[in-house]
Amino acid sequence: MAAITATDVSKLRKQTGVGMMDCKKALVESNGDFEVAIDVLRKKGQKVAAKRADREAIEGVVIAATNEGNSKAIIISLNCETDFVAKNDDFITLAYKILEVAIANNVSSNEELNGITVDGIILADKIIEQTGVIGEKLEVSMEVVEGKQVSAYIHSGNRLATIVAFNTTADEQVLRDVAMQVAAMNPIAINKEGIAQEIIDRELEVGKDLAKQEGKPEEMLKKIALGRLNKFFKENTLLNQAFIKDGKKSVQQHLKDYKGDLTVTTFKRVGLGV
Repeated sequence: MAAITATDVSKLRKQTGVGMMDCKKALVESNGDFEVAIDVLRKKGQKVAAKRADREAIEGVVIAATNEGNSKAIIISLNCETDFVAKNDDFITLAYKILEVAIANNVSSNEELNGITVDGIILADKIIEQTGVIGEKLEVSMEVVEGKQVSAYIHSGNRLATIVAFNTTADEQVLRDVAMQVAAMNPIAINKEGIAQEIIDRELEVGKDLAKQEGKPEEMLKKIALGRLNKFFKENTLLNQAFIKDGKKSVQQHLKDYKGDLTVTTFKRVGLGV
């Protein structure tokens, strides 16, 4: 039996929004497995907040930008230990400087990122240097997308950024609206084809268990679970989500109305505690 600590219970509570005692029971039942514990809570019909962004309360700055040709977009996450440092002007300036140099050097990986030169120093060494100056552990990482045209969005406060790539060109505002959609609605895939089979299987299992607890006939369980799965797809896949600026149409319909073949090819979303 895995030892369940108060920290474990607190972490599960933060992820799910369920009470401490119920979280502890779920962790005991799952032998400390967080994913199984979440399913245990869901099967009992308890509210679980579907937070798929960063689960740790790491502080820092998350920003994004596109290159001059709007064919590549980069998110830079510069992390620190405290909110006090994250809001410091010099720290924010450093993050933007890293992003600017990353764009200028056309970097495509964290390895390449750590090798760029910022203020005359290799970034990996710059981070070590600033750790000594600031007195906190610092980390830097990046995400990148490429496409016929890309869009980047930074949410106010520099704690959340998104980048989205498209298969063809379009008005910048149309694409920016989709980047804002990703920030606001936190999809887990572009469409249902992008969702791992193990997630689909888990959703079906949870759907069946909930229907059974509701007293539904055995022969109806699969049909009800499939209905709930379709709702899951609609709420969690970008193209099928209700468009935030017009809830009567999906994101896919919004893009089609603008330009018939316009669609999303990939996206990234990075957030700190959101």
